[in-house]
Amino acid sequence: MHSPAKRLYAIAKLSAGSAISVALTLLGLIFVTFAVGRLIPIDPVVAAIGEKAPQEAYDKMYRELGLDRPVYEQFSNYVGKVVHGDFGNSVFTGRPVLEDLASVFPATLELATIGILIGILVGVPLGVVAAANNGRWPDHVVRVLSLSGYSVPVFWLGIVLLLIFYGKLDWVAGPGRIDIAYDGLVDEWSGILAIDALRAGDMDVFRNALSHMILPATLLGLFSLAYISRMTRSFMLTQLNQEYITLARAKGTSERAVIWRHALKNARVQIITVCFLSYGFLLEGAVLTETVFSWPGLGLYMTNALFNADLNAVIGGTILIGAVFILLNALADVVYRFADPRTA
Repeated sequence: MHSPAKRLYAIAKLSAGSAISVALTLLGLIFVTFAVGRLIPIDPVVAAIGEKAPQEAYDKMYRELGLDRPVYEQFSNYVGKVVHGDFGNSVFTGRPVLEDLASVFPATLELATIGILIGILVGVPLGVVAAANNGRWPDHVVRVLSLSGYSVPVFWLGIVLLLIFYGKLDWVAGPGRIDIAYDGLVDEWSGILAIDALRAGDMDVFRNALSHMILPATLLGLFSLAYISRMTRSFMLTQLNQEYITLARAKGTSERAVIWRHALKNARVQIITVCFLSYGFLLEGAVLTETVFSWPGLGLYMTNALFNADLNAVIGGTILIGAVFILLNALADVVYRFADPRTA
């Protein structure tokens, strides 16, 4: 049994190794985006100054962008700019891409966080119940629910939810993040409207923001729930077939303790990894959800950037999403080492 000090040292040592891996992976991501930016058939000069600009203006911008320099020098400058958060200006908004990302990412973070909480709080227990009742009706119900979460198109289900709960029943607010009447009533502090409204003590804005959030967050939560419950069921079935489970049952341990205390405890490392990955997928995959609900987040921003051939915005968003995935993987690595001392 390791002492707490030795365990913390081991975790710190492994975390340092993870930090190096994260740095190298981020460098690889930056290289890929640099290469893609040079290979796609979009002239960055034309995108910046327009097609009808005179040749003198074209040549001047060409030099300002550093495109007349060797490729290795261009990449070195590109890395330096990315490290300092300089992704250039967005053609679509006219603002620095970093400012755009800082303004839209909290909206996506808001939806994804609620979605992953739904996925964890509902999906993990459902997966455990399904595994404990393998082959019986609770298992079949959970499997059908998981399959439905994967099979039903996001775009179609989002429209159906809007038609029923907003159009017909009028139980929740419609598309957008907040009604126009409430827009700008609270100061932006965190970028998350519900939190900013609570901080300002404005319950009307809070209720309106929450009402707008319910449908898109529930939709993301459904897909997160489907993935997490299916994977939890698989991990639990593996654990329930192990010899230590048979031994625990032979000793007279209650079935509830066998499932929730022993099997789930040994499956938690894999479940933690899946939850972090699911969170990353929600942050990345909210494009269709944000489009259907006109949610002004990263997904809608990148969709508009793609339609407008806004290369700087697309690359900036891609780097942000990639960095989030890398950091979530590294964080999951640290968390499950704390959760299970055997991995440290």
